[in-house]
Amino acid sequence: MYVVCEEHLELALDRFVDEYEDAPDVVDLRTTAFPAWTPPATCDECARAPRFLVV
Repeated sequence: MYVVCEEHLELALDRFVDEYEDAPDVVDLRTTAFPAWTPPATCDECARAPRFLVV
């Protein structure tokens, strides 16, 4: 699972496919909320606010 900003989405997609050899689901964190999970405050790759969850 990766939580990334728009700039790092492609990197997260590549890493997911390399690791799991399958296409991930991409969730837009601006339009989706999870009751039992709060996304981190920053992207996994930089200090920007995350935009996407790659699972």
